[in-house]
Amino acid sequence: MSEQMTAQMPAADTSPPSQLQKLIAEGIGTFVLVFFGCGTAFASGGDYVATALAFGLTVLVMAYSVGHLSGGHFNPAVSIGNALAGRIGWATAAVYIVVQFVAAFVAAGVLAIIAVLMFDGAEWGDVLAAVSNKWESGPGASGAAFLGAFLIEAIGTFVFVFLILAVTDRRRAAEKIPAPVAIGLGLTLCHLLLIGITGCSVNPARSIGPGILSFNWDDAMKYQWLFLIAPVVGAAAAGFLHPMLFGRDGEAVPGSGLDFKSAASELQQQFAQQQWAQQSGGVAAAQVPVDAGQPIIQNGWQWDPATQQWIPAQQQPDAPQAPQAQQPPAAGGWAPPSGEQTQVRPPDA
Repeated sequence: MSEQMTAQMPAADTSPPSQLQKLIAEGIGTFVLVFFGCGTAFASGGDYVATALAFGLTVLVMAYSVGHLSGGHFNPAVSIGNALAGRIGWATAAVYIVVQFVAAFVAAGVLAIIAVLMFDGAEWGDVLAAVSNKWESGPGASGAAFLGAFLIEAIGTFVFVFLILAVTDRRRAAEKIPAPVAIGLGLTLCHLLLIGITGCSVNPARSIGPGILSFNWDDAMKYQWLFLIAPVVGAAAAGFLHPMLFGRDGEAVPGSGLDFKSAASELQQQFAQQQWAQQSGGVAAAQVPVDAGQPIIQNGWQWDPATQQWIPAQQQPDAPQAPQAQQPPAAGGWAPPSGEQTQVRPPDA
């Protein structure tokens, strides 16, 4: 490319991604993960290797695609682990998790619609039940089979989240580790073991989406409590242990870890900044400095950066009036002297 063409190209936008862009990235990544992962499990008839590679490769390519925007979680367990490790605030983790669950439901619904349209006799509930996580609970299963399923899911999630925290540690930036590759291979490894036991969740959104949307209690819905709790337990253990054993890679983000008090303020601040962005012509919240010189005032309310909340707008003091110069007395006239106790009498005749 010639120097002239390079000079004519517009400058790259180096502004940080807005909160909306982060949420869109998480939604797209989670949708692709559930759609291609569960879709491969359905289309391949449950082939272990194909399903494991589908989930691992999906995380790999989507982390490379949108990971620079949101961090590439695509998994509530990963968001919880990062929040406990001090990487993101709880407010950010909360909105990520909501988006991840919504995207998983949408992906499961689209997959079921396609299967019903393409395969004769395919029913919505059966399609999603076939790709839902469960464990053996029939007559030949042990009465404590759920405990084994719980342990394997908790351990698998712990290993996966611990791996993510390790390869994304900022102290290893000089090593130039291809983190998405390591994370994708780690998820593939988890699936190669867990598919034959529970179908491999390690991701509450991936399980709850198809399981609940199947509307099939016996074959899917009744199992989902385990795939909600076990991954959270494993992620929490990884989020606590990694910084405890190896230290943090920087200052903890305010409102993360066990700082739940600041999390509510952070969520309120994000909501306030989004409202401000919408009402100010689409200015991204990340581009609105909270400590700017001019106060942010809307509809009689003012944003207080010290307390991170809206307060009634303070009345601005009236501008001091310039002292009025005394008018000189008119020719032959009289002006009273200054002072509060002024006695007025006419001049002597």
